[in-house]
Amino acid sequence: MAKKIKDTDYLFLSARLRAMEQKLLTGARMERMIDAPTAADAARVLGEIGYGDFSPTSDQELSRALAAEREKVFQELYQFVPDRSVVDVFKVKYDYHNVKAVLKSLAVGADTGRLLVDAGRVPAEKLAKALEEGDYTALPEKMQAPCREAHEVLSATGDPQQSDFILDAAYYQEMLQAAQATGSDLLRRYVQATIDAANLRSAVRTLRMHKGGEFLRQVLFDGGTVPVDRVMSAALGGSLEDAFRSGGLRTAAELGAAAIRGGSLTAFEKACDDAVTVCAAQAKAVPFGVEVVIGYLVAKEIEFTAVRVIMAGKMAGISGGTIRERLRESYV
Repeated sequence: MAKKIKDTDYLFLSARLRAMEQKLLTGARMERMIDAPTAADAARVLGEIGYGDFSPTSDQELSRALAAEREKVFQELYQFVPDRSVVDVFKVKYDYHNVKAVLKSLAVGADTGRLLVDAGRVPAEKLAKALEEGDYTALPEKMQAPCREAHEVLSATGDPQQSDFILDAAYYQEMLQAAQATGSDLLRRYVQATIDAANLRSAVRTLRMHKGGEFLRQVLFDGGTVPVDRVMSAALGGSLEDAFRSGGLRTAAELGAAAIRGGSLTAFEKACDDAVTVCAAQAKAVPFGVEVVIGYLVAKEIEFTAVRVIMAGKMAGISGGTIRERLRESYV
């Protein structure tokens, strides 16, 4: 029988991560990047908090810098975390992202390389090779059946949307099961909040596109705190505000209802992401334990998104005001 992992087993790593949190991209640092005269000046702020040197001249260079930082984070945690499965929960999405990229590239005969993110449980090149050869056994067991089905559907229909429906459902299911298996209530709640936010987004987008119930059911995922049937009935004849009133997505649901009537989709999307961040931020109150690891991983995911938004905006010459509108709430 495996030894039960205790909170005290995380004492060293918790102290290490609390120190590393001082290097996170804070709101003040984001403002410095936004106000920087050039993209190169903005990139120097990232250098101050540990990012490697890079020339902010292309999306490829930006992606390389983010990939290097992401790999550094995962390797650091793998070295010290008592339970690697906690880290793997945050790697699942990269596996499914890569599957989507490979399948779509195979369908049109395009090169996959630049679309892959080498941050999943399966090395990106190994995953691509497995799909190209139809060797699904090289993938994690829970991925094998949905990936095979998605590949077959895409080959038969040529419709990447149908393929994505299958992979998205499998992704959320596997991520939730992986979170539950760790025994962490916070991680389970975080994943459920992520699923709730995805379902609320799907409902709002479906109604904005004037799609019907059949389409909506394909883009809703089981596992959230608000059952799929409840979301369906709220979207098609009830009130999304009522369906999500008791959880952290209440404000997002209100903005979503407004977005359906022609309001700001940007404000709605931001509120969805911010609600998930608030859920994860409960880790701040825990002095040591697995929650500190979860909080740090969420903080870095939020940081990576912010870096991409800011640097892409600076490279494209977008105004500071527009960049700020696109940013999500910082974890720190």
